[in-house]
Amino acid sequence: MMQRRSFLTALLSAAAATFVGAAEANASFFEDVWAKKRRRTSPVRASRADHKKIKVRKVKLGTRKKLNYKGRETVTFATHEKPGTIIVKTHERALYYVLGNGKAVRYGVAVGKEGFSWSGTARVGMKKVNPRWTPPPEMIARTPKYARWAKGMPGGIPENPLGVRAIYLFNRGGDTGFRIHGTNAPSSIGTAASSGCIRMLNHEVSELYGKVRIGAKVVVM
Repeated sequence: MMQRRSFLTALLSAAAATFVGAAEANASFFEDVWAKKRRRTSPVRASRADHKKIKVRKVKLGTRKKLNYKGRETVTFATHEKPGTIIVKTHERALYYVLGNGKAVRYGVAVGKEGFSWSGTARVGMKKVNPRWTPPPEMIARTPKYARWAKGMPGGIPENPLGVRAIYLFNRGGDTGFRIHGTNAPSSIGTAASSGCIRMLNHEVSELYGKVRIGAKVVVM
């Protein structure tokens, strides 16, 4: 009888240990799944090395009506980024200049059209008043009339597509070719119209130009 009780006790103990082990394994499994889910959905904070690289990828914008833009405004804006950072939300056709304390100045912009849009992190490497515009060879190939400006279009003239100010985005390799700039086509604000640059109204890019510092972080998403 004692042997039978000992056998049953041992059997129950083994079953309990198996159940606990399985429960712990399941808990570990769900913790792993949750951690992976959080990694996928939580906002990623940029590291200090972001200014050394830019990850450019194509962004599919989809169909969207033109933004009914009424001008710059100060808005509530939650972010972990430091004051002075520029954040461009491509789908919103909006550029945010982070003020801190949960606030930012929001500007309407034009972004890259389908096949030219991108996302990534860069730094302000240079700023210019009345910038000279030089169409890249790819643009000249698409639009041959730009060949006359292969050596650059002078700044400060109405025809110049960079407008009155340009903020140049740099990475570890230097100039990325992307800019935040004014425009000679104000009706394009609120649309996907550029070849990858971020267009602003001339009076608003002049304001941003005066605020943003060389080395400031720029995030395009």
